[in-house]
Amino acid sequence: MVNGIFNNPAFKMEALTDSLLNIPFVPTQARSTGVFMSEGIPTTSIDLEFDSVSASLIPVTQRGDKANQLRGTKRTMRTLKVPHLQLEDTINPEALQNVREFGSTNQLVTAQSEVNKRMRTMALSHDMTLEYQSIGALKGVIYDADGSTVLYNLFNEFDVVQSTVDFTLGTADADILGKCLAVKRLIEAELGGLSYTGIQCFCGNDWFDAFVAHPEVREAYKLWQANGQLGEFLRADNRKGFTFGGITFVNYVGAVGSVNFVQTGEAHFFPLGVIQLFRTVFAPGNFWETVNTTGLPRYARMELLEMGRGAKLLTESNPLCYCTRPKVLVKGTTSN
Repeated sequence: MVNGIFNNPAFKMEALTDSLLNIPFVPTQARSTGVFMSEGIPTTSIDLEFDSVSASLIPVTQRGDKANQLRGTKRTMRTLKVPHLQLEDTINPEALQNVREFGSTNQLVTAQSEVNKRMRTMALSHDMTLEYQSIGALKGVIYDADGSTVLYNLFNEFDVVQSTVDFTLGTADADILGKCLAVKRLIEAELGGLSYTGIQCFCGNDWFDAFVAHPEVREAYKLWQANGQLGEFLRADNRKGFTFGGITFVNYVGAVGSVNFVQTGEAHFFPLGVIQLFRTVFAPGNFWETVNTTGLPRYARMELLEMGRGAKLLTESNPLCYCTRPKVLVKGTTSN
């Protein structure tokens, strides 16, 4: 009987994967910025090649003298291995036997509905992990699930040093607008003339609260008008975002257990609208039928346990989120 249920085509790898992909995505702050370009790749690693092209002023020479020589460019290669994420769950017969279908008074649970429920639960973990990788790419350091093991420090990988701006939010007369302009200049210098549509900042709770409460910020918005009312900014909940100094400040909310996605006393600035600046690649699944194929965001499959004692579910994702110019990622701190 169990074999008959689970041999149904609805439980094959393709159908399960489609079911997993069709679960509605719950927008989260890093992914919903729209800065990540996503694509599948047929390999389990990516090679990033860098060509250090630079411009310089040309000294004047006399006609007929030897010309100034163009300096050779330095090309380097980095290989990044795509993280492998997998999750298992087991459905035993007792999970189905005599169990009423959720929301029903006279219908017993079906194998299909139980599988779908488990898939939804597993998908939430994949969603959260992808968001965690994404915020890591926006910060420049991607951590494993424990919040301390570094998977990739993009600054080390690209051999650059992150710029940090101390906003000194505890100082009443600190030039906050000047700090914002300093951040923008750092980002613009690294972009080297590439166009961008804006700059966003994800702030930890304490940093955001101190920024909003700073006298210069409060004074700037004291007469801000919205819907015909004065002082709206001072009365509103601005955690979802407001603009100051040409930068949109957002209080990032995200944590799993003791792992905060953004540390409470930090802020992270990044540009918007730069083509190919932030990328997410998906490597192929670790299955016979997916070898050297273009990777999908998720995979799912199921197999029966010995003697028909139940079924095991497996979901898998192989994502890598990264920034191609990590020097543009500026950290905001406050020393008081």
